[in-house]
Amino acid sequence: MQRFVPMLVALGPAVLGAQQAAGAELWRLAGVTVSVPAALARDGAAAFWNPAQEADGARTLASLEAIETPEIVGASGLLASLRVQVKGVGRVGLIYGRMQLGGLTRTSFGPDDNGGTIPFYTHTAGLTWTRSFGATTLGATAGYHDTQLDDLHESHWTFDIGAARRINDVLRLAAATHFFARFQTADNVQDLYGAAELRVFQGPLWDSSAVATVRARYGVTVTRAGAVDHAFGAGIEFGPPLAVDALLVREAGYGGAAWRVVGGLRVAVGHYRISFARDTGVNDIGAAYRVGLEARLR
Repeated sequence: MQRFVPMLVALGPAVLGAQQAAGAELWRLAGVTVSVPAALARDGAAAFWNPAQEADGARTLASLEAIETPEIVGASGLLASLRVQVKGVGRVGLIYGRMQLGGLTRTSFGPDDNGGTIPFYTHTAGLTWTRSFGATTLGATAGYHDTQLDDLHESHWTFDIGAARRINDVLRLAAATHFFARFQTADNVQDLYGAAELRVFQGPLWDSSAVATVRARYGVTVTRAGAVDHAFGAGIEFGPPLAVDALLVREAGYGGAAWRVVGGLRVAVGHYRISFARDTGVNDIGAAYRVGLEARLR
């Protein structure tokens, strides 16, 4: 995905086509710092990637995540969510996200600034719901999307569904749609996520140490009119206080395949969880970062 960005920065509107596709590419930039397969995302604003979020005893969850890409890309943004447990209904809430790309300037036949910058941003607001039925969790999100590129403006609605299933707390399967708006296979906007997570070890790593849980993960994303990205990952958790994740992603969305690595760290302090993630980037573009804070009230 990041191989596309230098062309976008250099050529601006000429490479974008439809406004919906332009906005979707900005959201895919936000997704490069997700350190687990998207369908397995949990904590923070994870409902943005998969609305099926398992109940964990918290009555209210509020989160804010900031995203920053390399200077050569020039994109930044934020994700925010507020979810509340409602008896007999499940967890309902609001999600909001905004991504923007700076540094696009108006020029004529030369590289010099010739009339200010070109606005390019997209933002999304949605209502989300999730509920667990035994070992199965279902979720749905209705979202409104608004994208502006220069003087072109576009808005539309999407409806996404997600599901997750635990099998004896050893295997977890998950799937979700992302930005689903119409039944059309040749669509550069809609994505489909699938993933599996397997617990491969649980116990102390050494004598008298805290209990650790090690999980192996695999994810697949069907994106950009049929291109398939693969993700291979692992994570280790020391209960709620500390978790470390790593992900190796093979992207095939723009012709030749490219590999990138994502790492994530989560620390819990009382009712708060602080997360940090870093994507190594490809083709010497540089790293993207994400910092998040989540508050949990019981």
